[in-house]
Amino acid sequence: MSTQYDLCFVTVGDRKTAEEISSGLLKGKLAACVSAVPGVESTYWWKDRIEKSSEILLLIKTRRALREDIMQFVKQHHPYAVPETVFVEMDGASKEYLDWLGANTLFTTNIPKDKATGE
Repeated sequence: MSTQYDLCFVTVGDRKTAEEISSGLLKGKLAACVSAVPGVESTYWWKDRIEKSSEILLLIKTRRALREDIMQFVKQHHPYAVPETVFVEMDGASKEYLDWLGANTLFTTNIPKDKATGE
């Protein structure tokens, strides 16, 4: 069954970046929860060489409608030239968990201005 929620994977090189991205996404209601998993060993191609890095994996629980906003936020707050932002659809999560996730994230970032106040 398809849901409107995603899990986003982002790797970072240090705890400070992990905390900055996690707290920023939570404060902006772009994510309901961010889990930081330390001790990830990544091996990858970079500039025609195989590199190895010890990283922290961020597991970001969010709404699918916020994908672009999350990618922009990560790009702005991440020191890597090409930060990883990979989204997968949440499948098999309980209705209660998805209800909680939805209640703790923005429905959309395209919120219209208040017609009464013009703001």
